[in-house]
Amino acid sequence: MRSSNPVFSRRGFSRDNGQAGFNAAPQAGGPVVGTQNPYATNPYAANPYAPQTDGQYGGPQAPARAGVMTIDDVVTRTASTLGTVVLTAVLAWVLLPVDESNLGKSYGIAIGAALVALVLALVQSFKRTPVPALILGYAAFEGVFLGVISSTVSTYLSPGVVVQAVMGTMAVFAGVLFAYKMRWIRVTRRFYGFVMAAAMGFVLLMVANLLFSVFGGGDGLGFRSGGLGILFGVIGIILGACFLALDFKQVEDGVTYGAPREESWMAAFGLTMTLVWIYLEMLRLFSILSGND
Repeated sequence: MRSSNPVFSRRGFSRDNGQAGFNAAPQAGGPVVGTQNPYATNPYAANPYAPQTDGQYGGPQAPARAGVMTIDDVVTRTASTLGTVVLTAVLAWVLLPVDESNLGKSYGIAIGAALVALVLALVQSFKRTPVPALILGYAAFEGVFLGVISSTVSTYLSPGVVVQAVMGTMAVFAGVLFAYKMRWIRVTRRFYGFVMAAAMGFVLLMVANLLFSVFGGGDGLGFRSGGLGILFGVIGIILGACFLALDFKQVEDGVTYGAPREESWMAAFGLTMTLVWIYLEMLRLFSILSGND
């Protein structure tokens, strides 16, 4: 099962021989006999869940694995990446004022930072190995963009909107994680296909709306204001929640099959990108709701 997040479309986090990465990966948290571990040449050394010749799992008797990704690694790297985003966002909020005399300059810096973040994200996405400097650089520049945008929304719409967006993002993350751990969310190929189709349609509509707004003036097709704006904001958040479920599945499979420890940086990168998506959709949704009050 490949995640919606492009940073996972590589090595073990990608399709292999026409089938989903981590072939026959456990859908309910447990390994499957006869599965192919994309990371191990010696399945007993790298994967304690690999079936032995008698058909039994390696189980507790298997030696402890060294140099492989763990949940603690993912948590630590994700905390570092998100911490960088938050730190640079706060600095941008303080150092790049959005009053009338400085708004144009601050906006220019924010757009430049967003473009740099996009380039760094694309470079890392196409590299075969994670580069922490690229990932943290992406987080830093993305934080500058988020800081200016958040400051603008807080200044010209409502100070409480940013807090609501942050709390909403945290709630979505916690809710999806709980639902995934409880197996209320089943990440299957059908689920993946539905999410990808919906995401492609959503992005195409947003691009069309942007083009109409640039060349036609006004609010384009009206997908980002009023009732339609609220509807598409909710859809964007739901898609972000689905991305999280796909990302959790990839992390779970990576840990189960003994992905190299460096892959925890890629997991952190992907989760950060998804959380940024959710935060921006939350910020947009609450901004519209605040403007309708």
